[in-house]
Amino acid sequence: MALPEDRYSSDEYLLRNPSWDMEDSPWKAAVVSEFIKDAGLNPKSVCEIGCGAGGVLAELSKTWPGAGFCGYEIAPAAARFWEKTKRSNIKFVLGDFFKLNKERYDLVLLLDVIEHIADPYAFLNNLLGAAEHYLFYIPLDLSALSVARETPILTVRHKVGHINYFTKNLALELLKDSGFEIIDWRYSGAAFHTPQSTWKTKLISIPRALARLLGKDWGVRIMGGETLLVLARAPGGVPAK
Repeated sequence: MALPEDRYSSDEYLLRNPSWDMEDSPWKAAVVSEFIKDAGLNPKSVCEIGCGAGGVLAELSKTWPGAGFCGYEIAPAAARFWEKTKRSNIKFVLGDFFKLNKERYDLVLLLDVIEHIADPYAFLNNLLGAAEHYLFYIPLDLSALSVARETPILTVRHKVGHINYFTKNLALELLKDSGFEIIDWRYSGAAFHTPQSTWKTKLISIPRALARLLGKDWGVRIMGGETLLVLARAPGGVPAK
């Protein structure tokens, strides 16, 4: 039986996203590193599952040059970018993290991953014990506007392969139900600061800003456009499997 993840074993994603969203990497890495620092973490070992082209890891390796970084990716097409993003303290691995990984890390990153997974509960449960801390970056595709229009949801499904759709609270409940303890969360600010803004997203930023006058959560639930950063850990320090 074919799974949605199987599309990444071909060039399908690359054909629809020829830059593999490398343009977003410096901005996304800055948002992630700020969150890590604000949490008081100074990781010595970092693993990104679903690292794609490796742009975020390359940026983070500059912030923590003394740390060791590892990126896992199942899409062979993404490996074409690694020659550009490799650093002396980064190791890239093409393959399934759960089959190949033998390490336990200070921090595991899952940036734009959960929305692509056919069975996120099983995936997240298997992840428990892989790290001391986990940082998730989850697009919030569900909003009153996106449901009413529907086109934005279908666009992210067909273009970038999202098959799970979240609001902030649905994302947090998924992580809790999967056994994670939430330490902190915040919005990334993607609704207003993402590098790949089009004239449409710039135009809609005006009503988004007005909607947030009702409160940030209400604004996001009505107008959308955000992503959620979540810092979590396994309860009780679950040992590596």
